Amino acid sequence: MAPAKSTAPATTDLLKRSFPPVVDGRTRLLVLGSLPGEQSLAESRYYAHPRNHFWALIGAVVDRDLVRLDYQARLAALLGAGVGLWDVVASATRQGSLDTAIRDMQANPLAQLAATLPQLRALAFNGAKSAEVGRKALTESALEVIALPSSSPAYTLSFEAKLARWMELRHFL
Repeated sequence: MAPAKSTAPATTDLLKRSFPPVVDGRTRLLVLGSLPGEQSLAESRYYAHPRNHFWALIGAVVDRDLVRLDYQARLAALLGAGVGLWDVVASATRQGSLDTAIRDMQANPLAQLAATLPQLRALAFNGAKSAEVGRKALTESALEVIALPSSSPAYTLSFEAKLARWMELRHFL
């Protein structure tokens, strides 16, 4: 008789990795998430889940309707506005997409990336986990650090309340 197959996912199936940073020499504001969710990983693009408010929020900040653009045009519009994207977690094990499920985390070299961006004025953390991990990675920094309410649909603050906080980012552009 063959042994019963485990229905638990293999550990390697749970290992998630962040995407490369989207930055250039014009980046004045770096928006940092925690780690891409399942849909983003499946589509190999930042904030792919259609219910995530990220593109609407950051679009309002840069005064551009990013939601209607294709992904590459969104990234180009952000870079043109001086906004970069990355995640604070380089890799971790996680079942699902929730930040509370992140385990065995390795942080991205945030301070090293920031040092390569001559125009960088501020770091904005998209959500509590991003802020927690990112602040630990920045032991000494003269940059402005902003903790934002998460753009995730799992974070139940109203869109209007999120937007009011996110609009504070305009000061750095």
